[in-house]
Amino acid sequence: MSETPIADPPLPPAPGAGRYLALDFANSAIALPGGQFADALGTTASTNRWLTERGLAPAGVEVQEMCATQLRALREHIRALFAARVAGLPVLPTALSAVNDAMSRTPTAALLQWDSENGPYRAALCPPNEVLDRALATLADNTADLLTSADADSLTTCASPPCNRYLLRHGRRHWCSTRCGDRARAARAYARRTQQAD
Repeated sequence: MSETPIADPPLPPAPGAGRYLALDFANSAIALPGGQFADALGTTASTNRWLTERGLAPAGVEVQEMCATQLRALREHIRALFAARVAGLPVLPTALSAVNDAMSRTPTAALLQWDSENGPYRAALCPPNEVLDRALATLADNTADLLTSADADSLTTCASPPCNRYLLRHGRRHWCSTRCGDRARAARAYARRTQQAD
């Protein structure tokens, strides 16, 4: 089955993605029906847009393909950690190392700054050459926050194949979107009709 890329994700954020940037990041590549997929980090332009929209890069700073490749690699390691947590399997040491390495790339402390007009405020300094390191560290740190929180018990995958998104389960909901839920219900109804016809 060939995969046809789609530029913009066609689904709303999965439950929990608003609370955990790491969940949003893991879901930035989406498998869709018909062998299609959407990858918000598929090009440098879409990667820059994704980072800027989430406050991980200042407007006007553009990451290059090498940086986008590093982000996509971290995403796969985070997805591997999520998969291990959901399935209750041992974690891949390389995935754990990649997340820990990313967390240690930059100091995360916001330093005290002073603006003559507005007074004191806190901000992390981020020279252009450190934008990627800071983004990787932030995403890795948020991954660790999610996996060590009480919310980790609610982490699951969307129950509507071929969707590959992660979500925080709320109640009985096991789908990342209404669209996936409708598709799963339709598939179950079709299977029941087919069984009754036999």
